[in-house]
Parts: sequence; structure tokens; C-alpha cells
Amino acid sequence: MTRSRSSQPGNIPNDMMATYYRQRATAGLIITEATQISDDAQGYSFTPGVYTDDQVAGWSKVTQSVHDEGSKMFCQIWHVGRVSHATFQKGEKPIAPSALAPVETQVWVADENGNGKMVDCEEPREMTKDDIRRVVNDFASAAKRAVEAGFDGVEIHGGNGYLIDQFLRTNSNKRTDEYGGKRENRIRFLLEVVDAVVSAIGAHKVGTRLAPFITFKDMNCPDIVPTILDAAAELQRRDIAYLHLSEADWDDAPVIPESFRIELRKRFKNCIVVAGRYTQQRAEEVLTKNYADIVAFGRPFVSNPDLVYRFQHNEPLAELDRATLFGGSEKGYTDYPELP
Repeated sequence: MTRSRSSQPGNIPNDMMATYYRQRATAGLIITEATQISDDAQGYSFTPGVYTDDQVAGWSKVTQSVHDEGSKMFCQIWHVGRVSHATFQKGEKPIAPSALAPVETQVWVADENGNGKMVDCEEPREMTKDDIRRVVNDFASAAKRAVEAGFDGVEIHGGNGYLIDQFLRTNSNKRTDEYGGKRENRIRFLLEVVDAVVSAIGAHKVGTRLAPFITFKDMNCPDIVPTILDAAAELQRRDIAYLHLSEADWDDAPVIPESFRIELRKRFKNCIVVAGRYTQQRAEEVLTKNYADIVAFGRPFVSNPDLVYRFQHNEPLAELDRATLFGGSEKGYTDYPELP
């Protein structure tokens, strides 16, 4: 869950973030907010990085606070690709598989005082082969820095319309080289990133997030589901720790067909994590059917730091204050009360 609370300049994790994650450590496993792997990986103001010494030092305090509470913690690493703005690119264009701007897609840009607004994404430039190699190496380097910061592993963000997802989909990837066209080409970048990260820190410390049924950010690709299934089979061959299925969580979101869940389980035998508008009852159902091994919660955990206790004792959940989701202070971040 992007919260945009890092310290500036430098997008540095801070003590307030350490408190936020510690409050929610009863989760058992915490997957962080998306964290950029390099300067040009950023698409929103105040999102943290994990590629400088100061960022690593900041994250070290966060991981220590979570470990002190007995929880594990994975760093979700990302590159946003075309979902960005020149503000974050030193005035240059963002990079993407193809020079196609996402339609009706905006990012949050704030000034140094935290006053922000949503602005349209700009047309990116098509990545060269050198760009691709550099970004693959950036993922591997960020993974090593994350482990240095005390994380138990990393989750490679390959969904929700960001760079890896842009390579996977036919509507955002119009390349004619070995990274575009047929499915095996469109999953190549994902697999190169995974292979580089596995080589850097070990397969047992690597998870990957994919989002076949999420189409916002102009990502409606008719071939994405079979592409994701092919990718899942390749990820199983690499024996990574888990596959995280990001599901749409808005009111009229598409229902994930059971046929897909069954086929995904056939392709990927290791741990499957699912997230997206789950209630306690729905979570128990998907676990009972063996469609997933872990259910992750985002928004409910934001407003209920003691979510596990509330589930265990059938207590009502506190409402989320959406106005305080991005940027700001402790308000709507670390001040949600726990039950007595």
C-alpha cells in the first residue's frame, strides 16, 4: 500500500514508517509499500527507495522494528515505467517497452511541503537494449540492498500497470524484437529480472506479484491471462518462494473465475498469495479450496493495526480515512487506535 511518507530529500524511510510497520507486525509477514530500485523508477511523490546508503539505513530501522515484534518482512521492489512524469525523471521522458502513453492515467506529484495534485502521465520513450540490461541489473542491485537493510526477501512488482506488466501486455508492448510479440517474448523481461534477483539473493527470498485481471492504467490486454499462466509455469521452474496474485478491489471489479485459480495452481505449486477486497470469510473460503496459501490484506490493515486480533475475536473493523492515504503526517497513518 503506497503511503508516500518517506523523508525528503532522498525518499528515505524514517522513524514514522518504522512505527507504522511495527504496529502491524502481528500480520506475521509484511510486504512493504512499492519501493523504487533506482532514480528513474519513481512515479509518485515521497515513495521510498532502496538503492542508496541513506535509504538502506532508513529501512534497517524499519526491519528491526518489525523483527523485534516477531514478524517477517519482504520489500516490494518496482519500476513504474511509463506511469511517471518528467518531475521524477530529471526533466526527461520516462522509459517503457514502447513509446505509448497510458490513457486516462495520472500520478501524484507534490511539492516539498507535501502539497500535491494528480497530473497526467507523459509519453515515454521506448527502452533500448541497454536500458533493459541496466534495469534488470538495478532490480538485482536493489534486492541485494534490501537484504543488506535486513529484509527477509523481496517481492518483484510485476503487476498493476507498472514496467514489468507493461512488457507482458500486447496493448502496452508493441516491440518487434525478442521482447515483444508472442508470449514467450513478452514474458522475457520478467524472467530476466527474476533470474537476476534469484542470482543475487537466492530463490527462497524472492516473490513475484502479478495482476492478470487488473486493467486500470490503460492495461486491457486480451491475451494477458494465458500470458500470466505461461509466466507462472516459468516461475515454478525457478522455484521462487511465492507468487502474489493482485486482484482488483473496487466495487465493480471482475470476479476471478475458478477455472483460472485451478489452472494457476496446476502451473505454480509453491506458495500462492492473494490480495484484493477479501473479508475474513472469503479468505477462509479461498484457503479451504487450496486456491491460495496466504491471504494478504491492505486497506483493512491500514485502518486496523490490530486486524489479526479483530478477526480472531469477531470485532468490527474501523473505517479507512481515504483523505489521508497519500502523504502527510501521523494523521491517518500511525494514529489509528487498537482495541483495548
